[in-house]
Amino acid sequence: MARYTGPSCKLCRREGVKLYLKGERCLSSKCALNTRVKSEGKASLVTAPGQHGAAKKKLTEYGKQLREKQKAKRYYGVLEKQFKSYYTKADNQEGVAGENLLRLLERRLDNVVFRMGLAASHKEARQLVLHGHFTMNGHKANIPSILVKVGDVVAVKETESTKIKSLVEAMGETTAPKWLEVDTSKGVAKVVAMPERDDIDFEINEQLIIELYSK
Repeated sequence: MARYTGPSCKLCRREGVKLYLKGERCLSSKCALNTRVKSEGKASLVTAPGQHGAAKKKLTEYGKQLREKQKAKRYYGVLEKQFKSYYTKADNQEGVAGENLLRLLERRLDNVVFRMGLAASHKEARQLVLHGHFTMNGHKANIPSILVKVGDVVAVKETESTKIKSLVEAMGETTAPKWLEVDTSKGVAKVVAMPERDDIDFEINEQLIIELYSK
């Protein structure tokens, strides 16, 4: 199964925003966006990785569209081929293509685990799913890209894992989106509605992504 195996902090630096790929580290002073900066007048700017990362660059319209697409891909932990297939599916659905795209990404099983508060990042959520710690509608679910639908129930599989038990105990600290009905005492989430655009708190301009793929 293809996946990105390089340094996570480089991705945040390249996009210039926190993608929350390393959980608690992203909220600490050790975050690369706090340590890899350059001063420009009164402002401090994040330096991109690479030899010429500190150079000031003016993005073209295409560059803005590309960066927005890369940002969304990296936030949800999806590679190019799969991300493009999501766009094709979203474009063929009724409604606004950009919102359809984000709705598909939000419905991924690994994102549901992340929204439940059982993982500090999408990367950790993906790992937990791959290791078989969850069930969906009572059946084993170890494929991160499974799309949930209204009525589906995602639950923590009965396990002796100390890590999973500690994650379930800490679930009360996270507020789940309104399209998920979460029982924090049991580590169970039921999909009660489709995610809406307002439910996505990460800043993404989906229109730029649609413009990029529409060319």
